[in-house]
Amino acid sequence: MERLERCGRRLRAGLAAGRVSRRLPWLLIGIVLLGSALKDHELVPETPLQNKRNPLNVYFVKVAWAWTFWLLLPFIAVTTFQLAKSRFLYGLTKSVLVVLRRLSSLLVGTAIWYLCTRLFIYIENLTGTCTTSGKPGEPHRLYATKQECHQDNGIWDGFDISGHCFLLSYCALMIVEEVAVLEGLSIDQNSKLHVVINSLFVSLCFLTMIWVFMFLCTAIYFHDFSQKLLGVLIGLSAWYGTYRFWYLKPFSPGLPLPNIPLSSKKYSYRR
Repeated sequence: MERLERCGRRLRAGLAAGRVSRRLPWLLIGIVLLGSALKDHELVPETPLQNKRNPLNVYFVKVAWAWTFWLLLPFIAVTTFQLAKSRFLYGLTKSVLVVLRRLSSLLVGTAIWYLCTRLFIYIENLTGTCTTSGKPGEPHRLYATKQECHQDNGIWDGFDISGHCFLLSYCALMIVEEVAVLEGLSIDQNSKLHVVINSLFVSLCFLTMIWVFMFLCTAIYFHDFSQKLLGVLIGLSAWYGTYRFWYLKPFSPGLPLPNIPLSSKKYSYRR
Protein backbone atom coordinates (compact mmCIF):
# COMPACT_ATOMS: atom_id res chain seq x y z
CA MET A 1 0.00 0.00 0.00
CA GLU A 2 2.85 2.36 0.76
CA ARG A 3 4.38 1.71 -2.66
CA LEU A 4 1.02 2.45 -4.27
CA GLU A 5 0.86 5.76 -2.40
CA ARG A 6 4.37 6.77 -3.46
CA CYS A 7 3.62 5.82 -7.06
CA GLY A 8 0.39 7.79 -7.04
CA ARG A 9 2.12 10.82 -5.51
CA ARG A 10 4.75 10.91 -8.24
CA LEU A 11 2.20 10.49 -10.99
CA ARG A 12 -0.01 13.24 -9.55
CA ALA A 13 2.96 15.59 -9.31
CA GLY A 14 3.68 15.11 -13.01
CA LEU A 15 0.06 15.70 -13.98
CA ALA A 16 -0.21 18.72 -11.71
CA ALA A 17 2.45 20.58 -13.64
CA GLY A 18 0.32 20.21 -16.76
CA ARG A 19 3.19 18.77 -18.78
CA VAL A 20 1.32 15.66 -19.87
CA SER A 21 -1.89 17.31 -21.07
CA ARG A 22 0.03 19.99 -22.99
CA ARG A 23 2.60 17.74 -24.61
CA LEU A 24 0.75 14.48 -25.23
CA PRO A 25 -1.00 15.57 -28.48
CA TRP A 26 2.30 16.76 -29.94
CA LEU A 27 4.04 13.61 -28.70
CA LEU A 28 1.53 11.42 -30.52
CA ILE A 29 1.98 13.32 -33.79
CA GLY A 30 5.75 13.14 -33.36
CA ILE A 31 5.57 9.38 -32.80
CA VAL A 32 3.66 8.96 -36.07
CA LEU A 33 6.19 11.04 -37.99
CA LEU A 34 9.25 9.35 -36.49
CA GLY A 35 7.80 5.85 -36.51
CA SER A 36 6.73 6.15 -40.14
CA ALA A 37 10.18 7.40 -41.14
CA LEU A 38 11.84 4.45 -39.40
CA LYS A 39 9.42 2.01 -41.03
CA ASP A 40 9.82 3.47 -44.53
CA HIS A 41 13.63 3.32 -44.27
CA GLU A 42 13.52 -0.22 -42.84
CA LEU A 43 15.31 0.82 -39.65
CA VAL A 44 12.88 -1.00 -37.34
CA PRO A 45 14.27 -3.95 -35.34
CA GLU A 46 12.44 -7.25 -35.42
CA THR A 47 10.61 -7.87 -32.15
CA PRO A 48 7.60 -9.96 -31.04
CA LEU A 49 5.56 -6.74 -31.04
CA GLN A 50 5.41 -6.73 -34.84
CA ASN A 51 3.26 -9.86 -34.58
CA LYS A 52 -0.41 -8.87 -34.31
CA ARG A 53 -0.95 -11.83 -31.99
CA ASN A 54 1.32 -10.47 -29.26
CA PRO A 55 -0.36 -10.43 -25.82
CA LEU A 56 -0.49 -6.64 -25.46
CA ASN A 57 -2.30 -6.32 -28.77
CA VAL A 58 -4.67 -9.24 -28.20
CA TYR A 59 -5.61 -8.61 -24.57
CA PHE A 60 -5.34 -4.82 -24.40
CA VAL A 61 -5.39 -2.95 -27.72
CA LYS A 62 -8.10 -5.10 -29.32
CA VAL A 63 -10.39 -4.17 -26.42
CA ALA A 64 -8.87 -0.75 -25.68
CA TRP A 65 -12.19 1.03 -25.32
CA ALA A 66 -13.48 -1.61 -22.89
CA TRP A 67 -10.40 -1.19 -20.66
CA THR A 68 -10.74 2.60 -20.78
CA PHE A 69 -14.50 2.55 -20.19
CA TRP A 70 -14.55 0.18 -17.22
CA LEU A 71 -11.67 1.90 -15.40
CA LEU A 72 -12.99 5.41 -16.00
CA LEU A 73 -16.53 4.48 -14.96
CA PRO A 74 -15.83 4.02 -11.21
CA PHE A 75 -13.17 6.73 -11.19
CA ILE A 76 -15.50 9.38 -12.64
CA ALA A 77 -18.39 8.28 -10.44
CA VAL A 78 -16.46 8.35 -7.16
CA THR A 79 -14.41 11.49 -7.78
CA THR A 80 -17.32 13.49 -9.19
CA PHE A 81 -19.60 12.55 -6.28
CA GLN A 82 -16.91 13.47 -3.76
CA LEU A 83 -16.18 16.75 -5.54
CA ALA A 84 -19.86 17.67 -5.72
CA LYS A 85 -20.38 17.03 -2.00
CA SER A 86 -17.20 18.47 -0.53
CA ARG A 87 -16.41 21.37 -2.83
CA PHE A 88 -19.75 22.51 -4.17
CA LEU A 89 -21.80 21.42 -1.13
CA TYR A 90 -24.50 19.73 -3.19
CA GLY A 91 -27.09 17.49 -1.60
CA LEU A 92 -27.42 13.80 -2.40
CA THR A 93 -29.89 14.20 -5.27
CA LYS A 94 -27.95 17.02 -6.90
CA SER A 95 -24.66 15.14 -6.49
CA VAL A 96 -26.09 12.03 -8.15
CA LEU A 97 -27.35 14.12 -11.07
CA VAL A 98 -23.90 15.68 -11.46
CA VAL A 99 -22.35 12.19 -11.46
CA LEU A 100 -24.78 10.97 -14.13
CA ARG A 101 -24.06 14.02 -16.25
CA ARG A 102 -20.31 13.44 -16.07
CA LEU A 103 -20.70 9.72 -16.75
CA SER A 104 -22.47 10.62 -19.99
CA SER A 105 -19.01 11.51 -21.31
CA LEU A 106 -18.42 7.76 -21.50
CA LEU A 107 -21.52 7.41 -23.67
CA VAL A 108 -20.18 10.17 -25.90
CA GLY A 109 -16.85 8.35 -26.11
CA THR A 110 -18.60 5.08 -26.94
CA ALA A 111 -20.54 6.77 -29.74
CA ILE A 112 -17.34 8.33 -31.12
CA TRP A 113 -15.54 4.96 -30.98
CA TYR A 114 -18.39 3.11 -32.70
CA LEU A 115 -19.08 5.66 -35.44
CA CYS A 116 -15.42 6.18 -36.31
CA THR A 117 -14.60 2.47 -36.49
CA ARG A 118 -17.65 1.85 -38.67
CA LEU A 119 -16.59 4.74 -40.90
CA PHE A 120 -13.07 3.30 -41.23
CA ILE A 121 -14.50 -0.09 -42.26
CA TYR A 122 -16.81 1.56 -44.79
CA ILE A 123 -13.94 3.55 -46.35
CA GLU A 124 -11.73 0.46 -46.57
CA ASN A 125 -14.51 -1.53 -48.25
CA LEU A 126 -15.30 1.36 -50.60
CA THR A 127 -11.70 1.85 -51.75
CA GLY A 128 -10.53 -1.76 -51.77
CA THR A 129 -10.00 -4.49 -54.33
CA CYS A 130 -9.51 -8.19 -53.77
CA THR A 131 -6.69 -10.32 -55.14
CA THR A 132 -7.26 -14.08 -55.11
CA SER A 133 -5.39 -17.06 -56.45
CA GLY A 134 -8.28 -18.42 -58.50
CA LYS A 135 -7.98 -21.32 -60.90
CA PRO A 136 -7.34 -20.53 -64.59
CA GLY A 137 -10.55 -20.21 -66.58
CA GLU A 138 -12.71 -19.35 -63.58
CA PRO A 139 -14.78 -16.17 -63.99
CA HIS A 140 -13.40 -13.19 -62.08
CA ARG A 141 -15.54 -12.46 -59.05
CA LEU A 142 -16.14 -8.97 -57.70
CA TYR A 143 -15.97 -8.63 -53.93
CA ALA A 144 -17.91 -5.94 -52.09
CA THR A 145 -16.24 -6.21 -48.69
CA LYS A 146 -12.98 -7.18 -47.07
CA GLN A 147 -14.78 -9.97 -45.20
CA GLU A 148 -15.99 -11.59 -48.43
CA CYS A 149 -12.47 -11.39 -49.84
CA HIS A 150 -10.93 -13.06 -46.81
CA GLN A 151 -13.52 -15.82 -46.91
CA ASP A 152 -12.05 -16.84 -50.28
CA ASN A 153 -8.49 -16.51 -48.92
CA GLY A 154 -7.95 -13.32 -50.87
CA ILE A 155 -5.92 -10.22 -50.06
CA TRP A 156 -7.87 -6.99 -49.72
CA ASP A 157 -6.11 -3.79 -50.72
CA GLY A 158 -7.97 -0.70 -49.51
CA PHE A 159 -7.34 2.55 -47.66
CA ASP A 160 -7.14 1.24 -44.11
CA ILE A 161 -7.26 4.20 -41.72
CA SER A 162 -5.41 3.17 -38.57
CA GLY A 163 -8.06 2.39 -35.99
CA HIS A 164 -5.29 1.81 -33.44
CA CYS A 165 -3.85 5.29 -33.93
CA PHE A 166 -7.32 6.79 -33.62
CA LEU A 167 -8.49 4.84 -30.57
CA LEU A 168 -5.24 4.75 -28.59
CA SER A 169 -4.72 8.50 -28.99
CA TYR A 170 -8.33 9.27 -28.04
CA CYS A 171 -8.30 6.94 -25.02
CA ALA A 172 -4.98 8.30 -23.72
CA LEU A 173 -6.12 11.92 -24.03
CA MET A 174 -9.49 11.18 -22.47
CA ILE A 175 -7.86 9.55 -19.43
CA VAL A 176 -5.49 12.49 -18.97
CA GLU A 177 -8.45 14.88 -19.06
CA GLU A 178 -10.51 12.87 -16.57
CA VAL A 179 -7.77 12.37 -13.96
CA ALA A 180 -7.43 16.17 -13.82
CA VAL A 181 -10.32 16.04 -11.33
CA LEU A 182 -7.75 15.19 -8.66
CA GLU A 183 -6.58 18.78 -8.83
CA GLY A 184 -9.81 19.85 -7.13
CA LEU A 185 -10.20 17.05 -4.56
CA SER A 186 -9.22 17.20 -0.92
CA ILE A 187 -9.32 13.77 0.73
CA ASP A 188 -7.70 12.48 3.88
CA GLN A 189 -4.95 10.08 2.79
CA ASN A 190 -5.82 7.71 5.64
CA SER A 191 -9.37 7.18 4.42
CA LYS A 192 -10.56 4.15 2.45
CA LEU A 193 -11.84 6.47 -0.24
CA HIS A 194 -8.33 7.78 -0.80
CA VAL A 195 -7.07 4.22 -1.31
CA VAL A 196 -9.84 3.47 -3.83
CA ILE A 197 -9.26 6.65 -5.82
CA ASN A 198 -5.49 6.26 -5.73
CA SER A 199 -5.72 2.66 -6.95
CA LEU A 200 -7.96 3.65 -9.85
CA PHE A 201 -5.73 6.63 -10.65
CA VAL A 202 -2.53 4.56 -10.76
CA SER A 203 -4.29 1.91 -12.88
CA LEU A 204 -5.45 4.56 -15.35
CA CYS A 205 -1.96 6.05 -15.56
CA PHE A 206 -0.39 2.67 -16.33
CA LEU A 207 -3.13 1.99 -18.86
CA THR A 208 -2.27 5.28 -20.56
CA MET A 209 1.38 4.23 -20.69
CA ILE A 210 0.33 1.00 -22.40
CA TRP A 211 -1.75 2.94 -24.92
CA VAL A 212 1.13 5.28 -25.77
CA PHE A 213 3.59 2.37 -26.03
CA MET A 214 1.28 0.39 -28.32
CA PHE A 215 0.67 3.57 -30.32
CA LEU A 216 4.45 3.67 -30.86
CA CYS A 217 4.43 0.01 -31.95
CA THR A 218 1.64 0.75 -34.44
CA ALA A 219 3.61 3.71 -35.81
CA ILE A 220 6.78 1.71 -36.46
CA TYR A 221 5.35 -1.64 -37.55
CA PHE A 222 1.96 -1.18 -39.24
CA HIS A 223 0.05 0.90 -41.81
CA ASP A 224 1.17 3.54 -44.27
CA PHE A 225 2.06 7.04 -43.13
CA SER A 226 -1.16 8.63 -44.45
CA GLN A 227 -3.30 5.98 -42.76
CA LYS A 228 -1.61 6.53 -39.40
CA LEU A 229 -1.60 10.31 -39.66
CA LEU A 230 -5.29 10.43 -40.53
CA GLY A 231 -6.07 8.04 -37.67
CA VAL A 232 -4.29 10.15 -35.04
CA LEU A 233 -5.73 13.39 -36.43
CA ILE A 234 -9.24 11.98 -36.08
CA GLY A 235 -8.43 10.91 -32.52
CA LEU A 236 -7.10 14.38 -31.67
CA SER A 237 -10.11 16.01 -33.30
CA ALA A 238 -12.49 13.87 -31.23
CA TRP A 239 -10.64 14.86 -28.03
CA TYR A 240 -10.43 18.56 -28.93
CA GLY A 241 -14.03 18.74 -30.12
CA THR A 242 -15.29 17.34 -26.82
CA TYR A 243 -12.98 18.45 -23.99
CA ARG A 244 -11.78 21.71 -25.50
CA PHE A 245 -15.04 22.82 -27.14
CA TRP A 246 -18.33 21.01 -26.49
CA TYR A 247 -17.75 20.20 -22.80
CA LEU A 248 -17.29 23.92 -22.11
CA LYS A 249 -20.93 24.46 -23.08
CA PRO A 250 -23.86 24.28 -20.62
CA PHE A 251 -25.63 21.41 -22.39
CA SER A 252 -22.85 18.83 -22.32
CA PRO A 253 -21.32 16.26 -19.97
CA GLY A 254 -19.10 19.06 -18.67
CA LEU A 255 -15.46 19.08 -17.62
CA PRO A 256 -14.04 17.05 -14.71
CA LEU A 257 -13.51 20.36 -12.86
CA PRO A 258 -16.59 22.46 -13.65
CA ASN A 259 -16.67 26.24 -13.63
CA ILE A 260 -12.87 26.47 -13.47
CA PRO A 261 -10.94 27.75 -16.51
CA LEU A 262 -8.33 25.31 -17.78
CA SER A 263 -5.58 27.90 -17.34
CA SER A 264 -6.33 28.45 -13.64
CA LYS A 265 -6.54 24.89 -12.32
CA LYS A 266 -4.56 24.31 -9.16
CA TYR A 267 -3.14 21.12 -7.72
CA SER A 268 -4.91 20.61 -4.41
CA TYR A 269 -5.28 16.85 -4.02
CA ARG A 270 -4.20 16.21 -0.43
CA ARG A 271 -1.20 13.93 -0.09
